[in-house]
Amino acid sequence: MSKKLLEPFRLGDLSLRNRIAMAPLTRARSGHDRIPNALMVEYYTQRASAGLIITEATTVSAQGNGWNESPGIYTDAMADGWKPITEAIHKKGGTVFLQLWHCGRASHSDFHGDEPAVSASAIQLNGDPIYTPDGKKDHETPRALETDEIPGVIADYKAAAERAKAAGFDGVEIHSANGYLLNQFLESRTNHRTDTYGGSIENRTRLLLEVVAAVSEVFPANRVGVRLSPNGVFNDMGSPDYREQHSYAASQLDQLSLAYLHVMDGLAFGFHELGEPMTLKEFRGLFQGPLIGNCGYDLNAAEAAVTCGDADLIALGRPYLATPDIVERYEKSLPLNPDTPMDTWYTPAGAEGYTDLPTAEEAGLI
Repeated sequence: MSKKLLEPFRLGDLSLRNRIAMAPLTRARSGHDRIPNALMVEYYTQRASAGLIITEATTVSAQGNGWNESPGIYTDAMADGWKPITEAIHKKGGTVFLQLWHCGRASHSDFHGDEPAVSASAIQLNGDPIYTPDGKKDHETPRALETDEIPGVIADYKAAAERAKAAGFDGVEIHSANGYLLNQFLESRTNHRTDTYGGSIENRTRLLLEVVAAVSEVFPANRVGVRLSPNGVFNDMGSPDYREQHSYAASQLDQLSLAYLHVMDGLAFGFHELGEPMTLKEFRGLFQGPLIGNCGYDLNAAEAAVTCGDADLIALGRPYLATPDIVERYEKSLPLNPDTPMDTWYTPAGAEGYTDLPTAEEAGLI
């Protein structure tokens, strides 16, 4: 039986050897300095057979930090730390995009010298406590960004893209999903602004589009992707006008000749239940470029989505935590490794549950 996932795909001017993407996965192995390291080189090299690797979320500024020991891309040392990773992936014939991230209110003053985190509006995140550099704490009310501060945030994204390009990345993905800063501006639940960045659906989309425009001055648009989560409840999201908002955003992004739109269509992170979930098929009518689906897919569901044409690629997350050689195992119809324990996913645990997972050959399957 032919396997559509294993077919090559043309992503703009890039040739991907298959339609399996490695989803961005926060792993917290960058140390306190947030500089990528040799352990991360090994981790990404092990998974380089993916058609497209989208790196773990990587902060564009110190203001964007909100996760212990996650990597950054806002200093030259951080960019230099990423270079061995991109070189290793390219040496294996892979393609890699860096995901650009700003946590916004999904952060804490402990990350910012006791200054509050920033957001679209001063609305506290209601959810589980956050792990800060000083331990587990409750979320706080963020500070709304002033209108005249926003050009500086956009400039941070552009500077991050410049460092990503210098570090050898093939492109970048702008993270506008999962309750982080750009998603906070996009949704009415978290954006109560009265300036040109709030109020209407058009205004709430403004920051995302301005960030895309700035980043596209560094990478051509066909090397820039965007991630959306229309159905998500993660980080206390979900707005009554989610369908209208995300439909408008997708239709505007469709005009920009982007590399792809990455949609968190699955419900594995929870569903806000404010209506019917938005589907990949629905986004096909809004965005004519390459479409990546994500969230809760296994290989069978991924194959079905690509075969029926709902998506061009599927990003796999949890399977890549446990099984570095997913592509090779799918080619040979071999089982994947068992899921890894959650306490090794994104804690600074070194190699455990990170680079010590066996390939099929090491597991005695071939």
